[in-house]
Amino acid sequence: MTRIVIIGAGSGFGGKLSIDILSRQPLQDSTIVLCDIDDGRLEKTAAYVQRTIESHNLPAKVVCGKDYTQLLEGADFVITSVSVGGRAYWGKPFADEIHIPAKYGVDQAVGDTIGPGGVFRFLRTAPVQLEFCREIERRCPEALLMNYTNPMAMLTWLHSTASSVRNVGLCHSVQNTAKRLAKYINLPLEEVSYLVAGLNHQSWFLEFCHDGHDAYPLIRKAMDDPEIYQHDSVRFDILKHFGYFVTESTPHNSEYLPYFRRTPQLRERYSLKTRTVAMEAPIKHE
Repeated sequence: MTRIVIIGAGSGFGGKLSIDILSRQPLQDSTIVLCDIDDGRLEKTAAYVQRTIESHNLPAKVVCGKDYTQLLEGADFVITSVSVGGRAYWGKPFADEIHIPAKYGVDQAVGDTIGPGGVFRFLRTAPVQLEFCREIERRCPEALLMNYTNPMAMLTWLHSTASSVRNVGLCHSVQNTAKRLAKYINLPLEEVSYLVAGLNHQSWFLEFCHDGHDAYPLIRKAMDDPEIYQHDSVRFDILKHFGYFVTESTPHNSEYLPYFRRTPQLRERYSLKTRTVAMEAPIKHE
């Protein structure tokens, strides 16, 4: 039975990734180990995954706990999705990582992957990620670490150079972008197939097909619709120049390729907003 440990299971990825795992027949008898320091979020995620298992009559098993060092014993896969120092996208310290650079003229769209925001996030996240790696080396050295924590590229670099842990950096943007492309060309998601390749938070749809036929001509036609184009202006501009659609959102890519955010005129042309950060949770979790 495959043992999959999710550290930070109370995050937005815990439930999603568990469902992804359970949707794959070879993994439907897995032990899914959920770990989080927030009791309430851990309990809700565990209940959600358990309901899914029971409703589909799957042989999978759910285990929960707060101490990842004990839960790692015998793991085949370890997934990390954690925020260090505070909530990932509201309140402090994230607000400082956006607002302090803004005082000096650095306009950020997301601020979690590159630029000053990404560097600050890396500096507060890296020590904790290294602790994860050290425990994996001790307790399950053959496990594959699958990191869903930003800044993706910097942390993947850290895992690869500062530890012996096998690792890969991943993001749910592949699935989300596939849904968006299918919507742009008015096709049901279940009727499309795709081939995606890339690394560390920047992948490309090398193929996007409908019933086995190339659907890229439909995507390029959809791009001619001003409303659709403005909804994803940066990614469509990248498609024009490089021939492929990228997985990361228009706001993300406006930072990855900072040409798009160089001047107020460019930001206006591509409908790019300046990031603001709420100090309280935008959505209350009861």
